[in-house]
Amino acid sequence: MKLSLFSSRNLLVSCLIPLALAGCSTSENHQPSTEDNKVFEPKAATPAFKSKPNILWIITDDQRPDSVSYYNKLVYGQAESPLGYVESPNIDKLAEEGVFFTQAFNQAPVCGPSRGSMLSGRYPFRNGHYAFELTHQNPDFVKPTVSQSIRDYGYQTATFGKEDSYIFKWGPGQGFHDANLYDYQVHFKHDLQKNGIGDLFTKTLYDWSNEQNPKQGAVETVLYPNGEKKQYFISRHNAELTQQDLAEIESVNQEFGLLRAYTRANTSLILGGENPKPAGETVDAYIVKEFKNYLENANQEFKTSWGKTAKGADTRLPQFLNLGFHLPHTPVLPPKSFRDRFKDKVYDIPKFEKSELAKLPEQLRRIYNAGKIDAMTYEQKQQAIRDYYAFTAYGDALIGDAVEAFKKYSIENGQEYLIVFAIGDHSWHLGEQGMEAKFGPWKQSVANAVLVVSSDKSVVPSGGVYRDLVEFVDFAPTILSAAGADVYQEKFSYLDGLNLFDVYNENLPKRDYILGEINVIAGPRAYLHTKRFRFSMRTRPFNGLVKAHQLGKNLKWALNAPAEKVEMSLYDLEKDPLERNNVAYDPEYKALAAWFRQKLGNIVLGDGRAEADWSKANSYHISNFAAGADDKIADIPADLIPE
Repeated sequence: MKLSLFSSRNLLVSCLIPLALAGCSTSENHQPSTEDNKVFEPKAATPAFKSKPNILWIITDDQRPDSVSYYNKLVYGQAESPLGYVESPNIDKLAEEGVFFTQAFNQAPVCGPSRGSMLSGRYPFRNGHYAFELTHQNPDFVKPTVSQSIRDYGYQTATFGKEDSYIFKWGPGQGFHDANLYDYQVHFKHDLQKNGIGDLFTKTLYDWSNEQNPKQGAVETVLYPNGEKKQYFISRHNAELTQQDLAEIESVNQEFGLLRAYTRANTSLILGGENPKPAGETVDAYIVKEFKNYLENANQEFKTSWGKTAKGADTRLPQFLNLGFHLPHTPVLPPKSFRDRFKDKVYDIPKFEKSELAKLPEQLRRIYNAGKIDAMTYEQKQQAIRDYYAFTAYGDALIGDAVEAFKKYSIENGQEYLIVFAIGDHSWHLGEQGMEAKFGPWKQSVANAVLVVSSDKSVVPSGGVYRDLVEFVDFAPTILSAAGADVYQEKFSYLDGLNLFDVYNENLPKRDYILGEINVIAGPRAYLHTKRFRFSMRTRPFNGLVKAHQLGKNLKWALNAPAEKVEMSLYDLEKDPLERNNVAYDPEYKALAAWFRQKLGNIVLGDGRAEADWSKANSYHISNFAAGADDKIADIPADLIPE
């Protein structure tokens, strides 16, 4: 059985899973030949660090790559985004020092499954994580995260800010337990906001004395610079807001110029406004402060911002540090000093006509309805864009501060360093497809960029650019490789990604497509993008997460059901770069859509698909009826592509 370099790894992924483990059932399992189990290797030696580098992995939340001027110059030939003015001097400076990957795609356009995929190095359909499930590491098919594996290579690990991969240790019970993903952790909610540090945030309030109905509603908290605090309900569970609630909301709206989403699904989202705290005192600023505290107090105890005793980095060990910013996620609230710089900017609002909805399947119309902005005024749409880019400009300043502290620590301790910057855990619409949202299969939900910088220029040169496709599952093998792991050995065969050092140096074949799947807002939907075409489809006939009785059942539905039921979308980027015309059911594209349906369906449903009942210790199903389908080759028959 002759296989491509890529499919050999994928067969290993599926076939190394024991087939008779307790709690596991399988479907049409592929029986591999000896040749299938050959682990591929790059055609040249992987660049290696002379010593183990300190590794800083930066991830922002909901950040569009066009908020970075350096990206815009590479992609659009101008410093501005297609919408208008942006500021990113610190990221631009950093980009000059390394390699910029302009076409990096996330595996799920929402934080939980995207971060779970990044941290595990596996596609959502292989780690069984499709939404905000509280996943855990007990099932036999689950593998260690990159933060756990890197400890085997002598690393101390720490995370600051937003981690939120939704990976826990088996409970049982709601919330499960800490999976010890990192040695040291500062979380923006559980450590900062919980202890009165931050700016404006929302949390769900519970009254556990009421066993029948403990959920009270969502409470918004405003923290003022003088220490004062204001709290009020923005929604009440099974009850209407009081007149006092409404008065408080309106008062805060006026005080900070808040622009709130109005759709039923997003009424709590703040799409623009002024931060109640000045620059340097927001929740993201405190994420950076705690990051710097950890480095500046190396080998000694110190007090955190909320008074807890902690110990700084151990300089005897290389550091793996995850810095997770909350911005520019909602609430989009740039501090006044940054907001004022953008207040007179005028942006091109993306074009959208409601007539475009007629060609969208129901799933995509539901995503549109959850984030639509058609009822906003022109000025409100301008504000949403201005405040978003002002917030990313503020993030640029914080990133610059954190990077300098990290470099300083590494240099003072005579250590090499590597910086991997994921510009967004996914992206964000600023009017494209008529939305202020994410969740969809379109470019503005799933396309990001990646920046890799190293002190060792023999490993990562300055001024490099890579314009072909890469994916967020590539982070895990890249980071492990930098730590000294041989990611081409059988023990790492479960990783779906590729080592970016080898990708940039063209030691591996270029992939023809990227993959992803999500099950939020509108039910399960997978996507496959090539350079010219963007395709997506429904994967299961029901909405919501897979229930115990549905595990492994009817998995070929999306391959065999009537085409209309599968709710396909197909965009020809050569003719429609803004993805405004779904041609999946147009006569001239019908056969091409059918080809994509079979290609994507076989991969995500039959090439190692994992579905788990996470409420149990070890209940799951692995499907391999099309093992090896993920060969990374888009061999589209030429006669299917319209001229």
